[in-house]
Amino acid sequence: MKTVVANWKMNVGVRESVALARASLLTLRGRKMIPDLVICPPFVALSEVRKVVARSSATLGAQNVFWEASGPYTGETSARMLQESGVTHVIIGHCERRIHLHETDEMVNKKILHALGEQLTPILCVGESKASRDAGEARAIVEAQLSSALRGARLHTQGRLFVAYEPVWAIGTGESAGVGEVIEMHRFIRSVLEHVFPDAHTGQFSILYGGSVDGENAYSFLREADVDGVLVGTASVKINQFKEIIASAAEVLEAQRPT
Repeated sequence: MKTVVANWKMNVGVRESVALARASLLTLRGRKMIPDLVICPPFVALSEVRKVVARSSATLGAQNVFWEASGPYTGETSARMLQESGVTHVIIGHCERRIHLHETDEMVNKKILHALGEQLTPILCVGESKASRDAGEARAIVEAQLSSALRGARLHTQGRLFVAYEPVWAIGTGESAGVGEVIEMHRFIRSVLEHVFPDAHTGQFSILYGGSVDGENAYSFLREADVDGVLVGTASVKINQFKEIIASAAEVLEAQRPT
């Protein structure tokens, strides 16, 4: 199976989110095989988008979560609050939060533990800067992020974890990583996860690629067995681009279907 996660970031309001959700669901219509679709609108639109996806195969995701169940944390949102809004997945540790809001590895770890403890499916984002890649430190950076984020984490038998490899230098720049680079990193990430969770079965992990994914390059990533899906930012709010990404995922799934 392939997964497509649409991260709308802070680009659409409530009415726009509802319209975009409807349009996104239409991209699935009439296809023999469809990817798992996770839609992550802004917090203010979660309740309204929930109504749109309620009777569809799509699921609802949030763009962040706080690590406490309740308390004096103005402006924050707990896992329970998200679940009441119909959320099943949550993006954690996105580089934009690390950079602009100074989110640390320790904070990411606490969010991961809280999400898993409340049976939310985390979409953990990891990735290196351009300087780190040029210095040959990409693997070391990603391994450190994974080890820190997953410290003390436990996966229940039915629990799932998504890891999105998002090289920082590729996000929002129009410059995506090469397919070979992505495959190499995804295999490395999988080996780290198998070490961290030795008792988990393969189906509990999904490794996505994110970083300037668009309608033109999506197929080149999705056709690879080591790429379980894509985390889409800018292109997910451009419905023509998003339709091409869904079409690519559907084409790959159709080609891989047993005859």
